[in-house]
Amino acid sequence: MKVLKFGGSSVANAENILQVEKIVKKESLHQQIVVVVSAFHGVTDTLIQAAEAASHKDEDYAGLIKSLEEKHLQAIKDLIPISEQSSWLSFVKKHFNDIEDICNGIFILGEFTGRIKDKITSYGEFLSSNIITARLKSEGCNAVWMDSRDLIRTDSNFTYAKVDLASTEKNINQYFGENHQQITIAPGFIAKDEEGNATTLGRGGSDYTAAIIASAVNAEELQIWTDVSGMMTADPRLVTSAKVIPEISYQEAMELSHFGAKVLYPPTVQPVMVKNIDLWIKNTFKPEDRGTLVSQNLEANDSGGQIAVGISNMNHIALLTLEGSGMIGIPGISAKLFQCLSDEKINVILITQSSSEHSITIAIGEKDIYHAQSAINTAFEDDLKLQRIEPAKIETGLAIVALVGENMKSRSGVSAKMFGCLGNNGINIRAIAQGSSEKNISIVISENDIRKVINVLHEEFFESEVKQVHLYLCGTGNVGSKLIQQIYDQNEYLKENLLINLRIAGLSNSKKMVFENKGLSSADYAELLTQGEDSTPKSFAEEIISRNLRNSVFIDVTASAEVPEIYESLLKRSVNIVACNKIAAASDFKHYKKLKNLAKDHNCKFFFETNVGAGLPIIGTINDLIRSGDKINSIQAVLSGTLNFVFNNYDGSRPFSEVVAQAQKEGYTEPDPRLDLAGTDVARKILILAREAGYTLEFEEIENTAFLPEECMQGSVEDFYQALSKYEEHFKNLLNEAKKEGKILKYVAEFNNGKAKVGLQHIAPESDLYHLYGKDNIVIFKTSRYSEQPLVVKGAGAGAEVTASGVFADIVRSV
Repeated sequence: MKVLKFGGSSVANAENILQVEKIVKKESLHQQIVVVVSAFHGVTDTLIQAAEAASHKDEDYAGLIKSLEEKHLQAIKDLIPISEQSSWLSFVKKHFNDIEDICNGIFILGEFTGRIKDKITSYGEFLSSNIITARLKSEGCNAVWMDSRDLIRTDSNFTYAKVDLASTEKNINQYFGENHQQITIAPGFIAKDEEGNATTLGRGGSDYTAAIIASAVNAEELQIWTDVSGMMTADPRLVTSAKVIPEISYQEAMELSHFGAKVLYPPTVQPVMVKNIDLWIKNTFKPEDRGTLVSQNLEANDSGGQIAVGISNMNHIALLTLEGSGMIGIPGISAKLFQCLSDEKINVILITQSSSEHSITIAIGEKDIYHAQSAINTAFEDDLKLQRIEPAKIETGLAIVALVGENMKSRSGVSAKMFGCLGNNGINIRAIAQGSSEKNISIVISENDIRKVINVLHEEFFESEVKQVHLYLCGTGNVGSKLIQQIYDQNEYLKENLLINLRIAGLSNSKKMVFENKGLSSADYAELLTQGEDSTPKSFAEEIISRNLRNSVFIDVTASAEVPEIYESLLKRSVNIVACNKIAAASDFKHYKKLKNLAKDHNCKFFFETNVGAGLPIIGTINDLIRSGDKINSIQAVLSGTLNFVFNNYDGSRPFSEVVAQAQKEGYTEPDPRLDLAGTDVARKILILAREAGYTLEFEEIENTAFLPEECMQGSVEDFYQALSKYEEHFKNLLNEAKKEGKILKYVAEFNNGKAKVGLQHIAPESDLYHLYGKDNIVIFKTSRYSEQPLVVKGAGAGAEVTASGVFADIVRSV
């Protein structure tokens, strides 16, 4: 014999019930089956709603009852032949008259007790099971309705009755000893106490009914039919890549179901587990799918198997902490606490206690938290007065996430892997619990982080293939647009070779911003941005934080002074930052160090390689030298691709202003070329290099020998170009003075003995700085190890393509 249970959307409407019928007919071809059904979808909730309305003198209860009556009458019209409908329509109307009479009584008395609640909610399963039986009979099936209330005996703990398993099993065996129909239809959820009063087995109790019957008749297997193809590695509503678990042990299933896996009702597993009966979880709408097997008879996984089988979660959780010096070494404190909660019928979901015995923290449902707080403070009233114990503290707005798996037992590094990936994504853990069985690690987190936490854990433990990375790009100008194209062009390579998938989850320019968690399409991102919502750096950051996606990287490819102001808030939420913008790293030293420390404290990255030398590995080289124990003693460099381009191309045959304009047109200069020509940009770069080399240096301490006349620094960019033309003779003199010495002009940055300076220098042919062409940069490091022969980094130091590629490299390094 097999036992099948259908509920939820499986019995939501006539169309779905016809699908149930197909499954029942197929399963009953070769053996007897018992089919346990829930109420039609939404009926139990509406019955409770109607009764509660009646208890509050709300006459709308009558309309709710009428809507349910129509739902059941329509089901009969859809499922049962017209010739047989009359008696069943009368049947439904009679019982809805009874329901209305009960609610009328509630309305008059203003009382809605647990006993009445069980009475009224029992009608849902009673009616659905009778209608489905009638349908099967009309199709010629050998089907008989069995009243579960006559067989399942419970105590009188209404709404959550405890089953007397011994007498229940005896009743069930007696029934099937006398009745041998091929198909038995039974209502789930409902039972009776010894006095004959209707009781219920708690929400989700139809699964329990099916398990009780399967256990009693020693069924071949129990099948739970739902709207998913088995238990999933995580809630598919939160994790789009959740997978079906092909098989799972009873212990693992119990752990997952206890912590919120909705496919199974927690007590369901116990009766069939004791009898070693296999349990299948199947999909009513995809019956061909294998589903999940829950069994004691699974082959033991070897050490190379999957560490965890699933992730489960519970929302609307609150923490309650009892602490005080009077708890240390005092027997009976825990017993008193839990007895108090038991007396108030408050379920404790999770417990954690410090080894010092100074505090005990428990997790309970948020709806019970203030009731629990009041009860505990009352129970410990004397201790509170003597200040041995502090008043119970509560924290709400939380959730529990549990990582479950038999193979976690005795496997080193599981906790480190779990907490490491959460820490890297800025998740604050409020409480931790792990049983000695090591099958479950449970954490309490903010409910706002639930989606992020489950996706991070799922990616870490179940998606070894590809890591999803969410990029937020601020700045879509010359460098930004090149970077976007590079990301789209290279993403397939990254997925295949580095197992990372870069999603541009947000874009912002100076006016608009647009977001898409699954990644903006390369085909229409530009159009979507023009249609996006108004943007400021602050609003862009707030939306990034609000979305709270895992593996997030913020990329600043602007020259804005406003954008770096949001770095701090992003780093505090463990959002990695890749900055092409030099302003943050060149700000006052205290702020620079604060950003670096924030990144370290919040387990994220703050990279800015392209602050100096575009895509050249300059800052990375410094970091490698320092980390390996070397000391940088001096730096000599040409750090401005713009200035190098200008002085390589200025030979006196063309006006200096024309060469500068060409540099701007080709994308080598800042929007205001004076930032380059005045040496400000170069000064920032040598400042950053000195700081990364481990020196404390402020921008104001850098000696800057200007070569631009003061008038060139006044007014607009247009005024600047006019002034350049006016001072052409000045620039020719600079050039000619160098030529007289057989040298060329280079704008050089130097750092030596803790001091830095920038300015034009005459460079001789034998110098490493002499042979620089176009937009090349060069950096010459003299270190403790590279003292006689310096370390030289040389190459293109400007241009949108190479700068974008440097930013791209930082992005890949950050994840």
